[in-house]
Amino acid sequence: MIDIIREWLLSNKIELLGAILGIIYIYFSIRQNILTWPTGLLTSSLYVVVFFQAKLYADMGLQAYYVVISLYGWYFWLKGKKPQEKEQVPVRLSSKRLRYILILASVILYAIILYILINFTDSDVPHMDAMTTALSIVATWMLAKKYIGHWLIWIFVDAFSAGLYVYKGLWPTVILFVIYTVMAVLGYLEWKKDLKTD
Repeated sequence: MIDIIREWLLSNKIELLGAILGIIYIYFSIRQNILTWPTGLLTSSLYVVVFFQAKLYADMGLQAYYVVISLYGWYFWLKGKKPQEKEQVPVRLSSKRLRYILILASVILYAIILYILINFTDSDVPHMDAMTTALSIVATWMLAKKYIGHWLIWIFVDAFSAGLYVYKGLWPTVILFVIYTVMAVLGYLEWKKDLKTD
C-alpha cells in the first residue's frame, strides 16, 4: 500500500506542488498580501504542464495568461495606489458600466476560446473549458485591479471546475478547487470589510 501511495505521489508531484502553492496563493490573496503574485506565478507555471498533459488546453492557456497577469498584478499592487492612499491599493466596487463591459468581454472570450477548442484541439469538454477559462481571465484581471466582485466569479468557477476535474480524474486538483471555493467565500467576506465605495 505504501508503495502504491509513493508511486502515485511521484507520478503526480507537479500537480501536488501546484495544488499546495495554489492554496498558499489564495491565502495571500485573501490577506491582500503582495506575495499573492509571486506565488501565483509559480502555481500557474506548474499548472501549464498539468493541464497540457490532461488535454485541458484552454485551462493551459489560462495558466499562461496567469503568469502574465501575475506580473501585472504584482506591479499594480505595488505602484497602482493614488498619492493619498497610504498603505495599498484599496478594495473597490466595479461601476455598472464596467460590469457590462466585463460581461461582454466574458462572452467574446468564451466564443473565441470555444471556436479554438472545437476546431484546433482534441478537447472532449470544449464548452466547459471555454466557459471557465473566459470567466477566469476576467476574474483575474479584476483581482489585479482589486475589484471585490472577482470573488463572486471565483466561487462559481471554482465549484464548477471541481466537477470538471472530477470528470478528468485530477484528484489533487479537485481537492484544490473545493478548497478554492471555500476560500473564495472567505475572501469575499474578508475583502468586504475593507471595501471602499468612493
